Order: sequence, then structure tokens, then C-alpha cells
Amino acid sequence: TRVVIHLARSMRLYDSRGPRKVHVTPTPRIGGVGIFVAMMTVTVVAMVFDRYMGNIFAELKGGLIVLFATSTFIFLMGLVDDLRGMRATVKLLVQIIAAVVVCSFGIRIDTVMELDWMGLSWLSWPVTILWILAITNAVNLIDGLDGLSAGICSATCAVIAAFSIYNGQWAMGMLMLTLLGSLVGFLFFNFNPAKIFMGDSGSMFLGFILATASVMCATKSAALVGLALPFAVLGVPIFDMLFSVIRRILERRSIFAPDRNHIHHRLLEMGLPHHLVVISMYAMTLTAGGLGLFMMVTRNAGGVVILLCVTVLLVILQPRPNFL
Repeated sequence: TRVVIHLARSMRLYDSRGPRKVHVTPTPRIGGVGIFVAMMTVTVVAMVFDRYMGNIFAELKGGLIVLFATSTFIFLMGLVDDLRGMRATVKLLVQIIAAVVVCSFGIRIDTVMELDWMGLSWLSWPVTILWILAITNAVNLIDGLDGLSAGICSATCAVIAAFSIYNGQWAMGMLMLTLLGSLVGFLFFNFNPAKIFMGDSGSMFLGFILATASVMCATKSAALVGLALPFAVLGVPIFDMLFSVIRRILERRSIFAPDRNHIHHRLLEMGLPHHLVVISMYAMTLTAGGLGLFMMVTRNAGGVVILLCVTVLLVILQPRPNFL
């Protein structure tokens, strides 16, 4: 990340002010490059020397190649957007293409319900594509304060890693721990006051890889639990995105139109300091994730329902006026 900061400054690649931005000083915006390179380098090296680690990547090697290829595609799209700009509709189209490729290789949500028995197996395609698009854009939209998106994604990585290792999915656990390490290294430079932003190259890459990884976990375990955990830990950005879309539709504006009515903007308007807003959202994320892991270990039959209800409450009960 430090190298990327120097590179961005030398090339004058600074983030510009905008409707969703709160920073006042020019800040490099291609931090996603550091996250991507660190994560991919460590993972590829680990896969090369996999035979010395008990061949833990053997079972998922095909799926990981698909994951790496499509997430790299998303990263490059985000990087182009950071450097030159890209229309929102074009970005959405690229995301859909990547999600369709993922589905075509069998990485789909098809075990949440007995879809084959019901004759509705075709629903796994739109459901999976919608899941990937939702998480990708939710992470992108929450990237509005120093350290916010990186911290929430770090918590998500930790939860998915714990879930994977608990269920014997060592390859996915290692992948998530590698991504977690990349994010922690980035957070040293991204926490307020940030020396670099992750940009779309970082936020969309993170959202896409977390969404796809959670689907891969779900296909190897109880799917509802496998998806409920990342849904819970990402509950804040998911509901923020949902309410943003509803708000813009009600106001008859484009759903892609930026504004300053996201959760973190509202909390700032209430007078909370920047770092307290971020820490409070970390707390909500960790609470939901911790509750999910606890229920996974205790195997509480009604745990998933309770977990989703608590996630909703964590968002709705925030002390902010004019929720929509």
C-alpha cells in the first residue's frame, strides 16, 4: 500500500470531491491495487506450494480459478473507473457478465430450497446473480468514510474464514484470512485521516469476491447458514443500499445518482465525529457477525431467523432522523 501511495502521488491520481465525498484534502484513490496485488500474490504462492501444506486447495482449485478470473475482471473495471471514469450502467453490465460467468461454472445458490424437487432449479441463476450484484454494490456504496468499507469487509472476511474452517473448508478459510491480512495492512493507511482510498477498484473487488466466496461456502455446507452469516455481517451496507434505492425511486431520481443520505452521512450530520461513526458501524458489524458465529457453533435451530431479525434491528434502531 505504501508503494501504491507513492505511485498515485507521482501520477497525481487523487480522488475528486463529489456528492458522496467528505474529504477536504487531495487523497490518492487507487488503494484497491495494493489490496488486490497483496491478496493475489500470497494466494497464488500458497497454491503453487500447496503440496507442502497437505493439498488443501485441491478440492476448490477449479472454483478458485473461476473466482480469481472474474474478480480480476471486476478489479480491472474498477481501476478503469478510478483512472478514467465509467458510466454506472456500464459498470452494472460488467458486474452482470461476471456474475453470469460465475453461475455458468456451477457456483450457484441452489440448496437454500429444494429447487430441483420443486421444478424451480432455474431460479438459482437469478438469485445468485442478484446476490452477487447486491453485495458488490453495497460494499461500494458504504465506502464513504475513512476506514469504513475496509473495516466492515475485514469483519466479513473473519466471519467467513471462521465459518469455513469450522466446516473443514480450509482452502476458503485460507483465502479469507489472506484477504483479511491485505485489508488490515491497507487499514493502517486508510483509517482517519486516510492517506489513500481504495477506490472502485478496491470496493467492487472486495464486494464481488466476498459475495462469490459466500456462495461457494454455501454450496459446501448448509446453504441458508452459509449465506445468513455474510448477510448478517454485511447487514449495514446491504440495508443502506436497499434504502438508498427506495429513496431515489420515491424521489424520482436515478438509482445511480450519488447523494449524502447514506447511513454514515446521517450520523455525521447528527454531530458524531468521523472516527466515532466508523467505530459505531464496526460495532454493529462485529455484533451481528459474532452472534452469527455463536449460533453456528451452538447449532440453534432458530438461530438463522433470530440472526436476520437482529441484523435488521441493528440498522433500523440507529438514532438518526428521516430514515428514508
